[in-house]
Amino acid sequence: MEITLRSYQEEVVQAALKGENSIIWLPTGGGKTRAAVYVAKKHLETTRNAKVAVLVNKVHLVDQHFNNEFNPYLGKAYRVKAISGDSSDKDLFGRLVKDSDLIICTAQILENALNSSEEEKHVELTDFSLLIIDECHHTQKESVYNKIMGRYVEKKVRKERKLPQVLGLTASPGTGGNKTLAKAVEHVLQICANLDSVIVSTKNYASKLKEVVPRPRKQYDIVEKRALDPFGDHLKLMMSLIHEFMPSTVSRSLREVGTQDYEADVVELEKTGVKEENRLITQCALHLRQYNDALLIHDTVRMVDAFNVLDEFYNSRSNKLLDGTDFFLQGLFDENRVELKQLALDARYENPKLAQLQRTLLKEFKENKMSRGIIFSKTRRGTHCLYDWVNANHELQKVKISAGILTGTGTGVNHMNQNKQKNTIKDFRLGHLNLLISTSVAEEGLDIAECNLVVRYGLLTNEIAQQQASGRARALNSVYSVVAEKGGRELRREFTNEYLESLTSNAIDQVQSMSPREFRIKITELQQMAVLIRIEAERKKDARKQRYSPDQVHLQCRGCFVFVGLGEDIRKIENSHHVNINPEFQRHYRTGKQVFLEKTFEDWEPGQVINCRKCGKDWGMEIKFKKVAILPCLNIKSFSLDTPGGKFTHKQWKDVEFQVTEFDFIDYMSSRFPDLDLDD
Repeated sequence: MEITLRSYQEEVVQAALKGENSIIWLPTGGGKTRAAVYVAKKHLETTRNAKVAVLVNKVHLVDQHFNNEFNPYLGKAYRVKAISGDSSDKDLFGRLVKDSDLIICTAQILENALNSSEEEKHVELTDFSLLIIDECHHTQKESVYNKIMGRYVEKKVRKERKLPQVLGLTASPGTGGNKTLAKAVEHVLQICANLDSVIVSTKNYASKLKEVVPRPRKQYDIVEKRALDPFGDHLKLMMSLIHEFMPSTVSRSLREVGTQDYEADVVELEKTGVKEENRLITQCALHLRQYNDALLIHDTVRMVDAFNVLDEFYNSRSNKLLDGTDFFLQGLFDENRVELKQLALDARYENPKLAQLQRTLLKEFKENKMSRGIIFSKTRRGTHCLYDWVNANHELQKVKISAGILTGTGTGVNHMNQNKQKNTIKDFRLGHLNLLISTSVAEEGLDIAECNLVVRYGLLTNEIAQQQASGRARALNSVYSVVAEKGGRELRREFTNEYLESLTSNAIDQVQSMSPREFRIKITELQQMAVLIRIEAERKKDARKQRYSPDQVHLQCRGCFVFVGLGEDIRKIENSHHVNINPEFQRHYRTGKQVFLEKTFEDWEPGQVINCRKCGKDWGMEIKFKKVAILPCLNIKSFSLDTPGGKFTHKQWKDVEFQVTEFDFIDYMSSRFPDLDLDD
């Protein structure tokens, strides 16, 4: 199939066609991926032993790019292969790269292969002649893209040869949160340095680009704050009673309830309680976070949604009460439950944002029976609450609104699996659904049908997300609505993002106006600095891993502080799963429901969830390794680590300060079954 480019696309691919590293900056809907397919085709035609890797940052984009772009245009002439974490082919990645001309994969798959010592899986960057990096503005800090490009830059600084050409794609590199032009320029230069690329955009055909990607009409749908809020006031009263239950010095340090600042405070408070083994503080902090979540939900969707969050939380804990703190907290909710529910059902005090959202939707869907819309909401739970509201709203049903939910993949309660994602997008494209209620997953990269209405509802995001969301409103005469409270945080952030969008454009102009020599000197300086920082960070990381001997580290349940094992009992599988191999550990937990995962794994399968026998805290799950060894696989967030240097909590196993040994299956089986002779 022949690839035809628009004039502005032809302009932005020129640097890449000359073999130069470049970042293509075009808005959402401008055809960045098609331009990349064209570059890949020319590269494969003109480069000896060419091999192309297309890297994406989300699993669903692998199949999308394969089915919609690369395979239709290149599949007949070249060996094109799609590989993701959900694909069994990833375990033969090295061999597949040898047998393909172009592969499309998640960046994590390539990173794993670069780290792997197994011949079937391992690859080198120099095995490729072209790297295409989708949504390349993520190539910064600790992202997987930046780990891959960090290797690239280090090889370049060391003057190693045969490095692949790089082509980045982005709708906006952003300003990195900076609000001055000088700092925004620094950020853009850093992205260019990380990708070893110049940044290109259309200069001669900007008017044509505007025709192809029209800007939607932006409207601010502003609502007044609730005049009366008895439900919210009652929640705050209950929180004040918990504050009084805690030491006064603790509660005085907390900021305003119902804010992200307050959430950050109680998260830190819980960690302090764990370090001090003060269960009163840890439990109060956990419960206050639930009440604060309820206030945030109450501010965004219905009162009954906020009530249900608390009701579910307390129902799940009613049979796990350990001490006076638990009985006080459970009793407080139980005593107020009936009154809270009555207040939540009083329509006089319902969220005014929902009434405004209803007016915005009705206007578009009444005037245009073929309307398509997306509502962007902050959280997965928020999308489910809005979905329930749409389906229960008689006025919206009258105009034939048929809604679907679109969230990120995962295994949690409100996650979607990949098939559900695909089916939802397909139903929207075919018109079976005409309204998507989505988290940020639909902002970036997804090939979604043209919309004439995009609503940002109760969102606090950066200028990149705002531009990408706006780019979803691609139909002619489309509307981009911001539903927000007068004088609220969302409105202030939206105005800030408008300024940052224009600042990004000015920063890119300034970078593009630098002389090639000036640009190269600056990029080289940033790259040399990045390599030195990376080497030092690796040295510190290695030193941190050796800080304590594994037998000095005591694992305690984060819920009740009971001692459950030592660091020397922990082993890692595939560098990601951490299991306890001490048979004594079993007496500390109970098993629950069977875990079901959509994808399958080479050496293991999920078993049952595991909980602390004393307090019921969720610890993780059992896994069955090679169909015979049943091992408890632990979530580090459920434990505290007591070390000679103090007590610590961690979000990820990679942050622990002792060396975790790789799991040895033969050694493990020999220790469990000493009569087996496995050496023969």
